[in-house]
Amino acid sequence: MQQLDPTEQALLAAVDPAPMLGQVQAWSAINTGTGNLPGLAEQATLLADAFAALPGNVTLEAPAPITQIAADGREVRVEYGQHLVLRVRPDAPRRFLLTGHMDTVFPAHHAFQHQHWLDEQTLCGPGVADMKGGIAVILAALTAFETSPAAPSIGYDVLINSDEETGSLSSAALIAALAQGKSAALTYEPSALPDGTLAGERAGSGNYSLIVTGRSAHAGRNPQDGRNAIVAAAALALGLKALEREGLSVNPARIGGGSANNVVPDMAVLRFNIRPRSTALATAFEQEINNLIHKVAAEHEVSIHRHGGISRPPKPVDAAAEKLFGIVQECSALLGQPVTRVASGGVCDGNNIAACGVPVVDTMGVRGGAIHSPDEFLIVPSLAERARLSALVLHRLAEGATF
Repeated sequence: MQQLDPTEQALLAAVDPAPMLGQVQAWSAINTGTGNLPGLAEQATLLADAFAALPGNVTLEAPAPITQIAADGREVRVEYGQHLVLRVRPDAPRRFLLTGHMDTVFPAHHAFQHQHWLDEQTLCGPGVADMKGGIAVILAALTAFETSPAAPSIGYDVLINSDEETGSLSSAALIAALAQGKSAALTYEPSALPDGTLAGERAGSGNYSLIVTGRSAHAGRNPQDGRNAIVAAAALALGLKALEREGLSVNPARIGGGSANNVVPDMAVLRFNIRPRSTALATAFEQEINNLIHKVAAEHEVSIHRHGGISRPPKPVDAAAEKLFGIVQECSALLGQPVTRVASGGVCDGNNIAACGVPVVDTMGVRGGAIHSPDEFLIVPSLAERARLSALVLHRLAEGATF
């Protein structure tokens, strides 16, 4: 059985767990709901200061311009926070990518704003697992890794974006640019299960809005002259649900529009999400949704505009990803914390990275659970556990593990 050599033992000893919990608690105390720009700005400044302790250059990158459909059907600009990027040894022949996110799903007005202890090892609080704990793991792992004699031979980029929880729309191009030329990537979402199980293959995800424009009329005097946009939107919703099949879930989520009861509504917005488990299903859906739009538009004599699309491509586990998983699993076993993996219906920036052809393990963050709920928790000992795991994985990658 393989053993840790003296260099690796020294590397693990260099992981300092002392500041990690304090970092998570300080960062969790800042509300960083994706739309809370002041909170995200405060968080980004603290993270820039923290990551400046590593070699390289820290920058705060502007979000790409993104639009969404308002309740009245207009296309409007959405504002996002800046994204943090650390670039270390950019000219190194082999380079890696580590990613995380500073935003949470809890907006500034949400009731869940404070931390409390569930027991002596379990902290409940907003973002403690997803994923301010993961950011602390990245920082501690890289700080230890820089003590490895192999570190000067490789480079890496770190991305901490501000919009992951809403699909990374304003950071997608940045993710793709940073993924180019990378040998492998690690993403610090919390473990798929509280026992440390990793996420393997993932479904993709797409969010859409269909804006239906009909014709208003008096509901009593001349309803025949109207073209009811809400009825057309309902037909779209039923048609979309009928496209669901094995490997493709479709969720019509909301229909909005209309006005007074005595007016035939001339505008409606249907919002929906899809989760394809393969690229082939995602491609097929594109043709099917176009066919459905043309059919409903003709039958109801309305116009329909589509906004949105696939933002997270499906993430299969290919041969290179299998090798990377193998390295992570081997290292975890050496640390006495063996991990397995499961398929996941959830999505993350790992989907985007894999779509660039880069092998990625995307649940390298802390052990915890109940994420996206007021019961979110972090298992505190996993901060040091996962930092040691990452430091060892990075060392072995630097030593020449190939894909």
